[in-house]
Amino acid sequence: MSIEPEEIEAPARDAVVFHSSPVRTFAALFAAIVVAYLAVTPLVELIVGDTGPWWSAPMQAAVIGLSTAGAVAFSARSSITTWVRVSAAGLELAAQGSDPVLLDWPDIKHVVVRRVGLRTVLDVTPVDLDLVHPVDGEGPGWPTMTETEDGPAFTADLTQIWPGPRALRRELSRRMHR
Repeated sequence: MSIEPEEIEAPARDAVVFHSSPVRTFAALFAAIVVAYLAVTPLVELIVGDTGPWWSAPMQAAVIGLSTAGAVAFSARSSITTWVRVSAAGLELAAQGSDPVLLDWPDIKHVVVRRVGLRTVLDVTPVDLDLVHPVDGEGPGWPTMTETEDGPAFTADLTQIWPGPRALRRELSRRMHR
């Protein structure tokens, strides 16, 4: 079971939490499916002919959108929480159900929020892995790591993060350039 940020005392009073949100994913996916379905419906009617009453296409779009977006947003993968807490003390990260770790700002070599296909990913490269502080927990261990040009980095999928990756990028920029 993953640890939620509310279960751990924030390292500073000015902490800002960015938390995964299946509801946000559901809303965005539902809207995209409905718009795509309704955009294609006139082409289908042109090729096939009359497809029924005017309300059948919006009703079908809603049913398909609800079932597909619901299945994706509330799947087992989506229910694994990711959170990032940014404060004056440093950056806390718990990615895809890992135990949270804390990196003090001087102990961070590089932070990047980047796109990988349709996903948004956070890479946090510590100056030295020995400077990483485990926060709490006896779960699966540290967040996933990846190899970057600057060395090993913690990585987290930010696709479902709320507030969004732009807000996290602004907060990180504000903290890193002090």
